[in-house]
Amino acid sequence: MASRLVRGTAIGCGVAALAGGGIGFAVGEPVTPEDVVPARALPADLCARIGDVSQLLPKASSGPVTMSQGGGSEVICQAGSSRAKVRAYTSAAVKVTITPYAGQDAGAGNVPFTPDQTAKKAFTRSPMKALNENRPYPTKVDQSAKGLAGESWNVRVLVQRADIVVLVDYTANPVQADVAQQAALALADRAIWESK
Repeated sequence: MASRLVRGTAIGCGVAALAGGGIGFAVGEPVTPEDVVPARALPADLCARIGDVSQLLPKASSGPVTMSQGGGSEVICQAGSSRAKVRAYTSAAVKVTITPYAGQDAGAGNVPFTPDQTAKKAFTRSPMKALNENRPYPTKVDQSAKGLAGESWNVRVLVQRADIVVLVDYTANPVQADVAQQAALALADRAIWESK
């Protein structure tokens, strides 16, 4: 009987706290900067964690290729190989941008947007086409051919998971469009996984 009373009291207090918070925002209680959740910091070695990208590049050298890392709050990973370096009619470049989103003020009287909601909003606003292939995360893609032979493609992949949005830009020549897209999707998934 006592434990049931304690449990009922705890549940009642929790409901009252939630209702009280909602009422506070509803009557126009101002949102302070502390109410808005900041973006989380990404690992300093995120590009190294993503791993070897040599399969996306021409065989310029033996061994693994790790993307270089730059950026501030968002992380930018890049790797590439030019025709001059490989002495062949091939080239490729890959760029991965990993953006952690912060919460956002939703205006007077409204609960602030969470980082997940802000990331989803940014993803939804992208003009890229949605990809429906039983993907584990919301995904959009864009392909554009470069040149006349249909062997040079630029593929862009946008993936969102929780508060993270990953954009992969992959350009290669020669490459088939579907092969380039699958490679970019796999890379985006690796970036999402390593940024958890």
